[in-house]
Amino acid sequence: MKKIAFILCLLIAGVTNLQAQSDSTLYIPYNIQQAYKKGTRSKDGRPGKNYWQNHGNYHISIRVNPPDRTVHGSEQITYFNDSPDTLNKLVYSLILNHHKPGVDRQRSRGAAPKAFLTSGVHIDKYVVNGTKREWDSRRDGTWKAKKLAHPLDPGDSIHLAIDWHYNLSKKSGREGAIDSTTFYLAYFYPRVAVYDDYNGWDEMNFTGDQEFYNDFNNYTFNVTVPKNFIVWATGTLQNPRQVLRPKYARRLKKSRHSDSVIHIATPKDWSAHKITKNHTFNTWKWKANNITDIAMAISNHYDWDASSVVVNPKTGRRASVQSAYADSAADFHHMVHYGRHALSWLSQHWPGVPYPFPKTTIVSGYADMEYPMMVNDRSTTAPGGFHLSMVNDFQLARFIVEHELSHSWFPFYMGTNETRWGFMDEGWATTFEHLIGINDIGKKRADELYRVFRVDGWIHNMSSAEQIPIITPGNMLQGPGLGTNEYGKASLGYLAMKDLLGNAMFRKCLHGFMRRWHGKHPMPWDFFYSFNNISGRNLNWFWNNWFFSHNYMDIAVASVKLQANEAQVKVKNIGGFDIPFDVVVHYADGSTSRTHETPIVWKGHQNETMVSVNTTKKVKEISLDNGIFVDANPADNTWKK
Repeated sequence: MKKIAFILCLLIAGVTNLQAQSDSTLYIPYNIQQAYKKGTRSKDGRPGKNYWQNHGNYHISIRVNPPDRTVHGSEQITYFNDSPDTLNKLVYSLILNHHKPGVDRQRSRGAAPKAFLTSGVHIDKYVVNGTKREWDSRRDGTWKAKKLAHPLDPGDSIHLAIDWHYNLSKKSGREGAIDSTTFYLAYFYPRVAVYDDYNGWDEMNFTGDQEFYNDFNNYTFNVTVPKNFIVWATGTLQNPRQVLRPKYARRLKKSRHSDSVIHIATPKDWSAHKITKNHTFNTWKWKANNITDIAMAISNHYDWDASSVVVNPKTGRRASVQSAYADSAADFHHMVHYGRHALSWLSQHWPGVPYPFPKTTIVSGYADMEYPMMVNDRSTTAPGGFHLSMVNDFQLARFIVEHELSHSWFPFYMGTNETRWGFMDEGWATTFEHLIGINDIGKKRADELYRVFRVDGWIHNMSSAEQIPIITPGNMLQGPGLGTNEYGKASLGYLAMKDLLGNAMFRKCLHGFMRRWHGKHPMPWDFFYSFNNISGRNLNWFWNNWFFSHNYMDIAVASVKLQANEAQVKVKNIGGFDIPFDVVVHYADGSTSRTHETPIVWKGHQNETMVSVNTTKKVKEISLDNGIFVDANPADNTWKK
């Protein structure tokens, strides 16, 4: 902790010095400066002429036999070294070792309950290019480096064969046993970690609160489970007629072209025990290409609903929307409707890029967590579920799944490093969650929900942890500082930029950035410089203000000077963030007028600005309305004559 605190002090000191620098520059860490020198990144925001990224082909087979929680797996990996570097080692990601006693976990999780703990991932066989190698699993953490007997040259590939097993945790969260015969499997296979152009091998510990960073790989995977169990997973099911009885295979096929919800498996169907083929075990075969991860759920009693929705009106392309849930979860009986609406709206409005995958499946579990083509959400109607007084449980369920489905674009389409810069995905998902919420429940209620859920907890708790710069690597943070930076604070920064540029230019910049970087590994600077380049404006003053500072939101009326048909309102920026605001004039006759100011008013003079407002009648009072940019001290936002 002392080391982390020291690094944070250095970072904050660097950001403080940054304020004295020209607005034309952004702080760039040394390793990222080297990426620009090597030509893998460009300061116009594009991938450089020498950009590269590695990838792999994964062929995975796993076997699960509930209620036994042991998962047995084997995989064949062909890993391609597309970098210009000779690799003398491979680094493996072993995320489920997070459950092992004694491994590093975020302090915010508290002491791990016994039900959470397992013995971790056990590597039973490790073969490199046909030669068996030793692997001692006893001291493994959430990643492990293995030296290669023969270096992997640039442009070459290596073949790996790994057998492993592990026990699912009894305490279901992002993964684990939801009930005795319903399991959610995520991060369940050993994988080669990311080797990239700016940091080399990803050797960051997974400690529980952060998320993930993965290469884009191709997957084929087989899941063997007993009869009367269904498997839902990332990707496309390759053999529905070999695992489902004809009636249910037909229902699934029909759902792929239907706007109506098809109830593929119901409690009545389960009671007959005739949904799957009557083999002792059935093997469900799946395929997913150019994707960052895979996940799955299995159950012998979950309801199964499915439909589809047009996600690209120009081509008519549809995506399948499915849900798997406990019949007692009342909100999940509507989940396919919520998913269809979300994918349609997000595809056509914000981000306004057609949903990039063939399907999604929303599972009732415990995590409120996203995976490629999969969502693991709590039921808001279940006993002890999550509740908010301002919306009913069904509206809350829709709100949560809309957030998780927004992650389909960030990070899964864009390949961002969630562990290091989680604001590049959670910030966007929070932004889209708010924009679709305006459509769903109206601006007034959506703003209120956003303030309560995403802003109030931060702005009304002005501890030093809440004012750490957004750009601070998330793997160095925990607790409130981490959550604030990645969700509400980053989202407000994106929404402030949207207000500054206007919808049309903001959309042009966002789409341009996404075209340049989808399927790759963009960093924050790629985003900042893309917006600069596409808009034709140097926006570094804004990026510095929002993403590299320890500012907060607090403006005040400093003075008002009334003249003929005009009021000169001096506004102080006490907190420092360049926020949009409205100047509201209250007249003696009870009427009001409102003038909106975008963040541009702070450019060049970020401590205070003068706003001229036309007045037509006798002025009684002038106030500032920040909207969702909640003011830390609203008491000084009003001037009375």
